[in-house]
Amino acid sequence: MPNENTISRRGLFMKLGILFNGLVATALAVPIVRFLLSSVTRGNANAYLSWVPLGPVGEFPEGETRLATFRNPYVMPTDGKTVDTACWVRRIDGEQFQVFAVNCAHLGCPVRWFPQSGLFMCPCHGGAYYRDGSRASGPPERGLFEYPHKVQSGLISIQAGELPTPGGSAALLGKRPPCAG
Repeated sequence: MPNENTISRRGLFMKLGILFNGLVATALAVPIVRFLLSSVTRGNANAYLSWVPLGPVGEFPEGETRLATFRNPYVMPTDGKTVDTACWVRRIDGEQFQVFAVNCAHLGCPVRWFPQSGLFMCPCHGGAYYRDGSRASGPPERGLFEYPHKVQSGLISIQAGELPTPGGSAALLGKRPPCAG
């Protein structure tokens, strides 16, 4: 005769199954919840909108293109040296600048500036760009991506958190990006 305090074998396995499924569901939910709350807990909610200084205007001679580096404002402690990002700064004259992303518009390979020919060249697939960033030849379908920039108190700064792409903030504002030449 079964006792009221005893549990059947079926009931035991049912309770163990529910317990195991609960543990698995919790183990799967923790990373999902951390991902969903990461933007709130990181505290860098608007870091991609911040302006990052590249240096004094005097470091960029008129009519020349120079390589500059900046620290990406949207970083994590584990990023290491990858937060130091390069860009090409072209000073046209006075306080008129163009700041290009170092990546080719084709597949993202780093482009190099060749002052002798006045071209940016991509080593991966032979893409070439004129000094103003527009496409010269090769597989890229558009010019180099440009960072929004400003000159303030003798210092050139760029809005560097968001990578410049054709679908970036310029597209959201209804503006035509400078790389869509």
